[in-house]
Amino acid sequence: MYSFPVMRAVWSLFFLVTAIPCLAQSKSFNQIAKDAEIARINNRAGDALRLYNAGLRMRPGWSEGWWDFATLLYDQDRFSEAQKAFQRFIALTPKRGPAYAFLGLCEYETQDYDSALRHFRAWASSGWAGTPELLDVSVFHFALLLTRDGEFVRALYLFAPEAAKAGNDPTLAEAMGLAALRMPNLPEDYDPRKREMVWLAGEAAVYEAQQPHDFSRAEEYAARLVSRYSQEPEAHYFRGTLFSLENKNDAAEQEYRQVLQRSPQHVPALIALAAIDLDKNELAEATQFARQSVEREPHNAEAHHVLGRVLMASRQFEASAKELEAARQLAPDSPLVRSHLAMVYNELGRSEQAKQELAVFLRLKNQEGILSPPDERLRSRASEKAQ
Repeated sequence: MYSFPVMRAVWSLFFLVTAIPCLAQSKSFNQIAKDAEIARINNRAGDALRLYNAGLRMRPGWSEGWWDFATLLYDQDRFSEAQKAFQRFIALTPKRGPAYAFLGLCEYETQDYDSALRHFRAWASSGWAGTPELLDVSVFHFALLLTRDGEFVRALYLFAPEAAKAGNDPTLAEAMGLAALRMPNLPEDYDPRKREMVWLAGEAAVYEAQQPHDFSRAEEYAARLVSRYSQEPEAHYFRGTLFSLENKNDAAEQEYRQVLQRSPQHVPALIALAAIDLDKNELAEATQFARQSVEREPHNAEAHHVLGRVLMASRQFEASAKELEAARQLAPDSPLVRSHLAMVYNELGRSEQAKQELAVFLRLKNQEGILSPPDERLRSRASEKAQ
């Protein structure tokens, strides 16, 4: 039989244990939210996470709390948990902005690459919101995933400003090298035997992207690339694009023809040669190259686009319209496709359609973002000549 003092101690302990949850529940949501914010501001991450978790249990629709909770988890490298928290935040608010970028970064870290790319696209479409630090890291990972997805020119377009800021950074050079050589890989998953080839291409791409452009150094690395890997079609194709950017069309043409000697079905080289022939008004060969590109890749918007331009130059306006309409269907956000289609409609006397296409062209030209194809900007001088 327990003595009275012992029983009193047991009952006191029982009271304390059972009272703690009641005391926690008695704390108002507003006080928890305030304490959580104070803990976050004072860099007490552990306390802040516990408090946000408590507050979110009390009020699951607390969007600001989900945002703070998610970013704290992200800062702690708890990417899987942060991913779920950002998803809850996005579901609760129309102002999703940088949350898409953070969600994409979390998904990249958890290797959910397809979802990450989808959310980076949503982020770009919603206006590229975020701090300069978030922009840098998100644009870099977005470009990595575009490379993995085979959108090499878009990836290089996004890498270029980072190269202008970061200079000769080996991580960036490797990433740009993969895109330059049209390798659909991430830096961690390509054949290590190709590391030198990727490095040479990356160095050339970085020097070309810097402001002001250092074409001499870019050409130096591109020449070394072609010398050491002369049998690689993509090495010649990349060097050709560098020459094109410098308006050295004769040198570019030689490289593109080298590509076709090694890979006759290389559609980007066929398209490039068709465009060069079009500039020189050599329409017979331009038609041949353009038709081959469409036959080999019927879902390639640029192939239909270049064939439409060649047919327009040959005054085959009905056939040109069909090709440009196919290009529009595949790439509805391409300003140049819309511009050329407006020209063809005008030639065919379809004035209302021409006005509609011109209006879309003007709207798209004023837009910034990944939906406006960057290859059109990178090759703007050649495009202006063609028009």
